[in-house]
Order: sequence, then C-alpha cells, then structure tokens
Amino acid sequence: MKSIFQPAKLFEIRRPKVPSTLVLGGTGRTGHRVVRSLWDSGHKVRIGSRQAEPAFDWEKPETWRRCLEGMTQVYVNFAPDLAMPKARQSITEFTDLAYRMGIQKLVLLSGRGEEEALACEQIIRFSGMDWTIVRSAWFNQNFSEGAFRSMVQEGEIALPTGGTREPFVDVHDVVDVIIAALTEEGHEGKTYETTGPRLLGLEDIAEELSSALGRTITFADIPHDVFLEGIEDMGMPAELVWLMDYIFATVMDGRNEKIGYGVQEALGRPPRDFRDYASMTSLTGVWTPKRALNLVTA
Repeated sequence: MKSIFQPAKLFEIRRPKVPSTLVLGGTGRTGHRVVRSLWDSGHKVRIGSRQAEPAFDWEKPETWRRCLEGMTQVYVNFAPDLAMPKARQSITEFTDLAYRMGIQKLVLLSGRGEEEALACEQIIRFSGMDWTIVRSAWFNQNFSEGAFRSMVQEGEIALPTGGTREPFVDVHDVVDVIIAALTEEGHEGKTYETTGPRLLGLEDIAEELSSALGRTITFADIPHDVFLEGIEDMGMPAELVWLMDYIFATVMDGRNEKIGYGVQEALGRPPRDFRDYASMTSLTGVWTPKRALNLVTA
C-alpha cells in the first residue's frame, strides 16, 4: 500500500510563497536598484521596460497583459512623470487590468504636491488591491545621474528656482522604502513622504558640492524663459521640456518646503544627508570636468 505521508510535498505546501514582482521602469533610476535588491534577496522579478522581454510600454496598453502574467505585485513607476497629462488615464487602465489579473499589491512612486500625482494616488487607493504610496522629493542623484550632472562638471548650476528650497532625498533611501513595502508586512495602506533631513536651496547645494570637490561650484538663478530656451537648444524632447516648464513654473513655488518623515516611519532610521552623498559621490570621478576628461583621453 502506498504511503500517504509525503514529507516533501507537505513542506512545499507550508512554505511561504515568495512574491513575484513586476518592476515598471526597471532600467530607470529607482527601478534598476529595486530589481537588483529583489534579485539579491532571491525574489522572482520581471523588468518592465521597452527593452525587456516581454516589453512594457506605457504608450502601448497591449503590452501590459503579458508583463502582468504570473506576477503577484507591481512597483508602479510612471514614465516620464505622474505630472504628465496622460498619466491619469494610463494609471486607471493599468490598475483595472492588474486587478482583473489577480495582482495583490501595488507600490506607487509618487511626487509631492502635483495635482496630477495626487489624482493618480487616489486611483491606486481605490484599486481594490493592497497598496503603498511612496512620495519622493527631488533625488540627490539628479546631480550625478541626471540632467544636472553636466552643470556640476562645468562648475555652475543654472536653474530658475526663485530661491525655493527643496528637501533633496537620496535615491537609496527611497529604494529602501520601496523594497520594505514590497517584501515586508505592515506597509499596506501607508503613504510615506520620503525626503532628506534638511531643506536646501540651490546655493546650499553648490556650497556642499564645492566642499566635497575642493573646487568652486556656483549657482545662478536664471530667468524661467532663458532656462527653457537652453534646454530646447540642447535637443531635449518636447514632453520633457513641457515637464521642466511645469515643475519650475508651478511645483517649485514653495509648496514642498517641508520635511517628511517617511524614511523614519518605514525603516526606523534617519535619511541620508546631502553632504554624505556629495562626499561619497565625489570619489567616483563622475563630476570630473569634461575638459579634464578630454585631456586624459586625448
């Protein structure tokens, strides 16, 4: 008579199921870090990107279903930004499909203060799935991985801020909060305001960078139209020009001049300071002036 006692099968039944995560924007600034962290901890991950297989494209809803198949949760990172007018419809259609396909949890990367982002947050809250919202201040890494890197290399940060301060946050802190929301219990139904520990004007940023680099980085608060003309001349895509116009004309009006405590609430530790970011990043050579790089490679 065949034994009905099958230890291996019993163990398999009792073993907790590891979530399968679709990471949208999986090659982007937060996304690739989320992917790497989940992979390193043994989680099943699918990269949501136009370059991935299967491909994911916010502009092509027909690509969404295949990416969602077999997944249990999604890190939702809308490109290029939730402030874009098309974001609300895309988020609505995506969450509806995710719910119908049995997705259990959504973790949304949101902005701070944009009406469009707040509308998208409401869509996530009423999606019928577990959710966590991670609101983020501007990343420190905008100065080393983003559009402002070349300004630091050239020694002058020229932006139309009008003296507004921002609680710049380290992208690693934001990612740590996202990972906690995806891998731990107790973050469901929470909204985390992730910021750095200080409000900083761009003149403060220039001062911190100067100290870290041992050379002078200046800040010029330029007129808004001059800034737009400059990025258009650089060949920036029209939708990103629109976004920069919106951010500097509307969002940088002082509405976000406040510290959030999302990092402390989610992780039980304080956020990293911009000074530490500048000191560590200066050692990588990413801010070496282009003329110096040309001399080295000539």
